[in-house]
Amino acid sequence: MGSRRIEFVIAENPPKRLDKAVSRDVPEEAALSRTRLARLIEEGALTVDGIVVQDAKARVEAGALIAIAVEEAGDSHIGPEDIPLEIVFEDDDLIVINKPAGMVVHPAPGSPSGTLVNALLHHFGGNLSGVGGVKRPGIVHRIDKETSGLLVVAKSDAAHQGLAAQFEKHTVERHYQAVCYGVPDGNDPRLRGVKGASFEPGNILKLTTQLARHKTDRQRQAVLFQGGRHAVTRARIVESFGNPPCAALIECWLETGRTHQIRVHMAHAGHGLIGDPTYGGRRKLAAKALSEAARAAVQAFPRQALHAAVLGFDHPVTGEALRFEAPLPPDMVGLLAALRQ
Repeated sequence: MGSRRIEFVIAENPPKRLDKAVSRDVPEEAALSRTRLARLIEEGALTVDGIVVQDAKARVEAGALIAIAVEEAGDSHIGPEDIPLEIVFEDDDLIVINKPAGMVVHPAPGSPSGTLVNALLHHFGGNLSGVGGVKRPGIVHRIDKETSGLLVVAKSDAAHQGLAAQFEKHTVERHYQAVCYGVPDGNDPRLRGVKGASFEPGNILKLTTQLARHKTDRQRQAVLFQGGRHAVTRARIVESFGNPPCAALIECWLETGRTHQIRVHMAHAGHGLIGDPTYGGRRKLAAKALSEAARAAVQAFPRQALHAAVLGFDHPVTGEALRFEAPLPPDMVGLLAALRQ
């Protein structure tokens, strides 16, 4: 495996710590993230005026010559697989995919193959600069296996760092479409009594809680009000179904992005998603409210009715504002058609 040498001089008024000074002044074209730089310092790949320094907290003065030996990205241990992909956008820095329901994003013990990462490695065919020193796609966010829709993946360290920063600051636009039991209407006194639920102008439901892994079921997330991680979801009614209304198409958008956030929040509000085996449950719908075909479609829907429909962010390299939309997949289109009967 080859290597490249990066040299630069620390500019005036550097931060007190070496890692922060290096992160500030490293040339942009080096495409090295803060995490990668920290690892390189730890590995002894960085010198200050010719002396190896492995202490990230070391002081560095203006004018110091920094040299970094960077090994070229090595091959990932994950194997490429020829799996079709719906590519919405791609350039040298990133790729946006419309992921089908049923596809896991990243290999894990329960899903070692057939994942989005396996498919991307085949698609890139070696034309990948690498993330973190390995030729691999940079996963900055995920959507659940049985959720369909838009996902952005970095192809370089620079793109990975820029996208991760936007997700951390919650500046990425993410809108989902979902079909839930009941109708989350502000006129419902029961819903107004749910802890963490409030309504904003326009009949927009806002759910504000903490989320953490369930104490006894490690596959679930649980709503908390102390501890855990802050989570905010908003939702509005797009269309309601039944007479009286007993299901709704809703648009949800995330202020934060936690595991299962929409699914667990809507279940907490009493409006679990149709088809959700973990949080939605299987509810009996009144025979008079919906047609027999509609009730059968609801009962047979095989996954959570959730689709990542809109994804917007600033390009991490060019700064261009990007926004993508993905139409509802056929299974959700069919579910809505049945509900409208």
